Amino acid sequence: MKLQLQSEVDQANAKQPPRDTKGLFKKACSTDLLFLIDTTYSMKPYLDSAKEQVRSIVLDIKRIYFNESEVRIAVVSYKDHQSTTNVEFLDFTTSTERVFRFLDGLYADSGHDLPEDVLGGIDQALRASWNQQTRCMIHIADAPPHSHGLHDLSSEDDDYYMPGSEPHGLTYKPLLSKLIHLKITYVLLRIELYTDRMALAFAQVYGQRNAKLHTSNTYYSRLKSEGSDRSSMSNDRVSAMEPQFEEHQLGIEYGNIQHLVVRSVTNSVSRTAGRLSMTWSTATKIGEVGFSQSLEDIQEEKSVGSRSSHTDLKGSIEKVSPQWTNPGWFEKTFEMQGFCPAAVIHDSKTLSCMMAADENIKLDVVDLTVQARSKPFAQGSVRNAFYARTATSHSRFVLKSFIRGTNDNRPKVIEDMRIQAMCKAFALEFNGLLDIEPPLDFIVTSCLQTRSKTSPGPKGGCMSLERFVGSEYIKYNNNGGWVNEDLSGDTFNQMAQAFSHFTFERSWGLFLVNDLQGVNHLLTDPAIQTSDEERFKLHETNLGESGFKFFFAGHECNTFCRELGLKSNREMFETGSFDFRKEWPSMAPTVCCSNKFCRSIIRVANSSESVDFPGHQWCGICWKQLNNPTVQYSCIEDGPKHEFEVSEFFYESQGQFPPRKCPDHREKDVTEASAGSAGEKMWNRMKSAGSKGSLLGNKW
Repeated sequence: MKLQLQSEVDQANAKQPPRDTKGLFKKACSTDLLFLIDTTYSMKPYLDSAKEQVRSIVLDIKRIYFNESEVRIAVVSYKDHQSTTNVEFLDFTTSTERVFRFLDGLYADSGHDLPEDVLGGIDQALRASWNQQTRCMIHIADAPPHSHGLHDLSSEDDDYYMPGSEPHGLTYKPLLSKLIHLKITYVLLRIELYTDRMALAFAQVYGQRNAKLHTSNTYYSRLKSEGSDRSSMSNDRVSAMEPQFEEHQLGIEYGNIQHLVVRSVTNSVSRTAGRLSMTWSTATKIGEVGFSQSLEDIQEEKSVGSRSSHTDLKGSIEKVSPQWTNPGWFEKTFEMQGFCPAAVIHDSKTLSCMMAADENIKLDVVDLTVQARSKPFAQGSVRNAFYARTATSHSRFVLKSFIRGTNDNRPKVIEDMRIQAMCKAFALEFNGLLDIEPPLDFIVTSCLQTRSKTSPGPKGGCMSLERFVGSEYIKYNNNGGWVNEDLSGDTFNQMAQAFSHFTFERSWGLFLVNDLQGVNHLLTDPAIQTSDEERFKLHETNLGESGFKFFFAGHECNTFCRELGLKSNREMFETGSFDFRKEWPSMAPTVCCSNKFCRSIIRVANSSESVDFPGHQWCGICWKQLNNPTVQYSCIEDGPKHEFEVSEFFYESQGQFPPRKCPDHREKDVTEASAGSAGEKMWNRMKSAGSKGSLLGNKW
């Protein structure tokens, strides 16, 4: 079975050309930045501030992206319909002097009623010569548009209260749809509450998954409640590639414009990087990656802010609370066979061997009985997720099947497992070097399929099984340079950023693990960036050396980076000269739980060992289950009837069905014996290990 699997993986890699991501970084970080500014009288201080900060904004963006970013600026100024010059426009230019002169020539005028011609301004913005892949529109305003659906004013306070009654006849939904189809991120810098209803309406067009209101917005809770449906997988990467509507609080802090604009641009660049990474593998040349720039090509009637793949099976998504302790609640039972990361004994050479070649990331064959629901509880762009459990464990699992699945997906799932195994090896060293509790960890995945081709089950042939850790994932960073600034003071967020940096340092610039998200200390679905174009090339999240640049463009070293003595930094990408830590101290003993479907990272001091199964270490949760009462089995060997005791949990944890013969009548399991012996020797070495010795960083 392993030979067949390796053949499939080899064939898939042979078909997949090397991922040439050269030019992707520059393509993604080059930006079209348009300022949409209300220039009525109350906005004069903001107009002056934007004028003063435009040069610094461009310099900041260029500095962040190692001076590889080409930044073009455009400006749309709008007032209201009674003004002689209602809308004024400067098309995109790389000259900050031209932008400064244009802003300097604008004047603030008073209006007749509170609403302004916002829609006329957006219409003009759509007619700008958008060209770069990253497209960001910064809207600075303290007044809403006309139309009763976009504000909370009475008809007496709005001269054009009915939708479409303005002289130009525009309505907001077609305009916002065009912005989305042109991949333009819309950033509203909130000043007053008068724009809150407008922000809600615009956010609803972009779609809740791609919209974020500021917490001070009157309708913040309403938008959040509209997105409370968890039938879509919360870590679906695709939504993070689509244009976004986001609102930031500006208030009277004029000086914050620069910070908010630069932050918005970096977020937009990250989304562009994600989108380009998906299209890169299908485009043979850099110039082929793009999208329509013609307004005439846009179908205004097409719905936006939604995903067709999420509606294909919407009726089959069940919204129920899982009954984990009720085995009868899981209607389907599958006898499955597949692979999981091998339960290797980690030592000073383990990570180095994994970094040297994919073949050194070993897999084990496993057999398992899985019980699952017949309907998925969530659906992503590629897979359905079903609540599941195993036959003897109390642990909670998720069984995922491909929506349009065949066994062609198996090589990619195998690559997933190898990525997770390498991440786990990095994490073992990271945790060993830092005194942190609980340790940073990664969920492991198993690749399974039913043993019988006629067995009923979720569609897709190849399925994956992983621990269920909840649906409210926290995102810490991604592969496009985005960093969770909302959690800048959170200890685990800082730890996650330092872990990504550590993987680059420890591998001497050959690997970098990012795209980190998870629940508490458990991370899932990481991405790995490689300098070798032939490594992990089945995944579009591997952006190669561009991925390294994106990370360091957004990374600020923190306490954990300094404690680890990490030397690599962003300046090295500018000079092209790199320096890495050459020696690492001996690590505190850290191991993985011996349950192949758990593999939680645990301190040696906190692990448990059974005299019945020497050489195995167990986390607290699995230790309790290992001590469950044994089950009496009847030996099937010919002769007098007799029974023997079996720990069903132990055998399941090793990916084996329970034996049907008693110990006296079955051959000794050589694999189990050798693994136990090796594990026991390693266990004894760990318990007696001192603090002397070190590991050469580049020895591998």
